[in-house]
Amino acid sequence: MKNIKISAFFLLLGTLSLNAQSLKSPDGKFEMNFQLKAGVPYYDLKYEGKTVVEDSKLGLRLLRDGDIQFASEIESKDQKGKNLDAGFTKTAEKFDTKNEYWDPIMGEKKSYLNHYNELAVTLNQAENDRYIVVKFRLFNDGLGFRYEFPQQKNLNYFIIKEEDSEIDLPYDMKAWWLAGDYDSQEYQTQTTNLSEIPAKWPTSYDGNASQTLIKNAVQTPLMLKKEGKEKLYINIAEAAVINYPASNLELDADNFKFKTHLTPDAQGAKGYIQTPAVSPWRTIIVSPKAEEVLASKMLFNLNEPTEYKDTSYIKPTKYMGVWWEMIIGKSQWAYSTANNVHIGKTDFTKLTPNGNHAANNTNVKEYIDFASANGFDALLIEGWNTGWEDWFGHSKEFVFDFITPYPDFDIKMLNDYAHSKNIRLMMHHETSGSATNYERWADEAFKLMNKYGYESVKTGYVGNIIPRGEHHYSQWTINHYRRIAEKANDYKIMVNSHESVRPSGLSRTYPNWIAAEAARGTEFEAFGGNNPDHQTILPFTRFIGGPMDYTPGIFQTKLDYYFPGDTRFVKTTLAKQLALYVVMYSPLQMAADLPENYAKHMDAFQFIKDVAVDWDDTKILAAEPGDFIHTARKAKGKDEWYVGGITDENARNFTVDFSFLPKGKKYEATVYQDGATADYINNPQSYKIYKKTVTSKTKIPVKLARSGGYAISVKPKN
Repeated sequence: MKNIKISAFFLLLGTLSLNAQSLKSPDGKFEMNFQLKAGVPYYDLKYEGKTVVEDSKLGLRLLRDGDIQFASEIESKDQKGKNLDAGFTKTAEKFDTKNEYWDPIMGEKKSYLNHYNELAVTLNQAENDRYIVVKFRLFNDGLGFRYEFPQQKNLNYFIIKEEDSEIDLPYDMKAWWLAGDYDSQEYQTQTTNLSEIPAKWPTSYDGNASQTLIKNAVQTPLMLKKEGKEKLYINIAEAAVINYPASNLELDADNFKFKTHLTPDAQGAKGYIQTPAVSPWRTIIVSPKAEEVLASKMLFNLNEPTEYKDTSYIKPTKYMGVWWEMIIGKSQWAYSTANNVHIGKTDFTKLTPNGNHAANNTNVKEYIDFASANGFDALLIEGWNTGWEDWFGHSKEFVFDFITPYPDFDIKMLNDYAHSKNIRLMMHHETSGSATNYERWADEAFKLMNKYGYESVKTGYVGNIIPRGEHHYSQWTINHYRRIAEKANDYKIMVNSHESVRPSGLSRTYPNWIAAEAARGTEFEAFGGNNPDHQTILPFTRFIGGPMDYTPGIFQTKLDYYFPGDTRFVKTTLAKQLALYVVMYSPLQMAADLPENYAKHMDAFQFIKDVAVDWDDTKILAAEPGDFIHTARKAKGKDEWYVGGITDENARNFTVDFSFLPKGKKYEATVYQDGATADYINNPQSYKIYKKTVTSKTKIPVKLARSGGYAISVKPKN
């Protein structure tokens, strides 16, 4: 009897070894284990021998091939045995490794290290005579995994009902999260434990022009922290979202377990797949240091290199804009008093001007003069084109044509004037969510840009998406954003998208998609306000996948300056606005305030004029999500460094250690910091500026006011 038991034990071991496999990171600190349990795939993840992700299921549920159903029908169909989530046997495994540096077109460093070990597991589903591959890549900063669907006889086309990738955490964690939504990321970040999310969720969001909330779900990138003696930071996100919907995370708060929740289309289906195909990568960044999470480039490494033949037109850009004055209500986008216009039919020269149209020749020339005098690259002008009288709230498909200027906007004259002063105008294409209309007009719009020398475009997707019923993050719309980026590349145009999907490292593949908004930016300071900790969280969440056009640089933070009695204000000090140019990475940076406000503080404005927007190196000096971030960056191709630090609602002290500088060299540091009495509520414009010779041995103490900051330019001494 004993021998029989031993034989059975070794038989069981043999069966498990056939279905299980381990993978270690290049430095050996991470270990990922894959196994099949009764034909169901699972993985786990350990860091330095301790479990950070417990056994978590993998798989997808499918609809019948070719079925097109409405959401009410999807749940009623019996799909037992038709899904890609069970009944598997492992038939092959393949290991690979890569250790390379690659140079981003623009980035936080001149080169990024892409070093991983890879395991590809082939899973056969005998019942349906088909197979898939689950691919894992383990980096020194965490794990990425995805599904691959090779073309085969019984897997040519399929419809996804849901992807059920799980991330099962072993403990309750502090989380910085946004309410799950198919259409908006423009919410205030909430800070609670995972177990507290269901109770907090109903009050975690406010209104938005387009929103479709997912109860008790949260968005990615999601930042987590295990507190206590052995603290650990985990960031959950997704990379390379192409021809696939973006995802949220359903939360089982009792068991600290997440499951992927894909964005559906108008009919409720989650994705239409033709093989060969791959899913996005699910990413889990892990580190005991918050600074290392900020430094991770995993999402970019998991994207494919660009296939663009010519990227010479893709350049870092510092710009101003005829924008903030409309955001705060000082002027308007619309030209006339009409409330019903027809593009191509309405004669706008016969309408009554409202007298408050910002994009007029005189006003634009004043902006051009200021931008030119202060060395900017470009000027954004919103409200230049016809249609703003009834652009929003009517689900209007033919809402703009993107080529017809208002009567008081002389496009040729203004372009000639701008170019004579070495300024390029930046095009604005608000679609009002009508993506079908934008695709109809894109070629003509980009031809117009080429004709007048516009090098970049800011697109917008305010409101519900057309085709009606689609969402901002559904598969069709994801493909729309990609088509626009590719078409813009045909015309050598850079794209800055607003209200679009959050970036997932795609700037490696589509480097002309230079930046996006896809979060609650500076404009919300005039709408509903941003919390003082907002900017200390975004680099850990939204920025993990790519640059954000946050539009910093507001010097006149109190709006009662324009409208006596107005209680709205930007919840930072002026010095913190300067620091954002360093802390919040983007190769596209706006000086968002009005020229008249900069003219009153030209000494502080000098930092915005000087600061680079593309970098050779980046050092995260200190960071804690929701509290503070201190960052140093070396300008691309220059022996110049820029340092920025910000804090939340708490005043803090920090000592800047300049050991990142080359040894033996002297530099002149110009320090811009909060004044002694600075306070984001009571005295936001208090700042002081001083110069100091620094070397790699120098340490400078700085004091940050409540929601304050500092910025330092470091240039070599002659």
